[in-house]
Amino acid sequence: MTLVLQPASAAQAAEAARLGGATSLEQAGERAWRLRGGTTNPALLAYAQAQQLDLAAVAEDRRFADLKLVAMDMDSTLITIECIDELGALAGKQEEIAALTARAMRGEIDYRDSLRRRVALLKGLPVEALQQVYDERLRLTPGAEALVEACHRHGVKLLLVSGGFRFFTERLKARLGLDYTLSNDLQAKGGKLTGKLVGGTVDAAAKATLFRVLAHALGTPAQSVAIGDGANDLPMMALAGTSVAFRAKPVVQEKASCALNYSGLDGVIHLFE
Repeated sequence: MTLVLQPASAAQAAEAARLGGATSLEQAGERAWRLRGGTTNPALLAYAQAQQLDLAAVAEDRRFADLKLVAMDMDSTLITIECIDELGALAGKQEEIAALTARAMRGEIDYRDSLRRRVALLKGLPVEALQQVYDERLRLTPGAEALVEACHRHGVKLLLVSGGFRFFTERLKARLGLDYTLSNDLQAKGGKLTGKLVGGTVDAAAKATLFRVLAHALGTPAQSVAIGDGANDLPMMALAGTSVAFRAKPVVQEKASCALNYSGLDGVIHLFE
């Protein structure tokens, strides 16, 4: 195994290598380092936490170019916001919706029920609010474009799965050149949201099902990565060769292969040779 440290300065990497007893230190990116021959002892773990550095133990033989599929959640992962919370703000229901979102992401309440309740609170909101959120509030997470570009360069397929809404996933698909998307569709009548969804609900099981199908169609599960932040991402992440908890809830960090709390999404690239 190799230890990956990021986002770290050269001095921080050298100190981490000393604490971990690494036999060699290699730069993997602008602020990413590989510590070979080291161990994640208490002193190193404490140092990484104090310095706000991500530390991950990864297999030495994993190459990014060998991947076939990278899947990621949308809200608070590919993008910095929770779209439904922003829509809730425009509907005057921000606190109620945000509270339900937070509980669902922590796995405290059933995701399907929480989504139904949140969408119901959007009833009567003009459909123009969707474009307003996209134009004025939606921002890509730092490092997102670098990760997407690396996937394009190496022929890795990209899947965006979301319990959020098709209005946003389809625009991001066109904007970033993503290969596949899966998300919920808001119902509208007379230019206003009805507070209901069209068709079935995209929940944790739906995410995992599509991920499984694509991972096997494109290669093997070992050649896949799944990135998420909420409890509804866990079934999908459990199927991946590498699962990344990105600025995630504690329940997700506990079960993922590794966690990125301080790096951007480009930190995923540095987990591989």
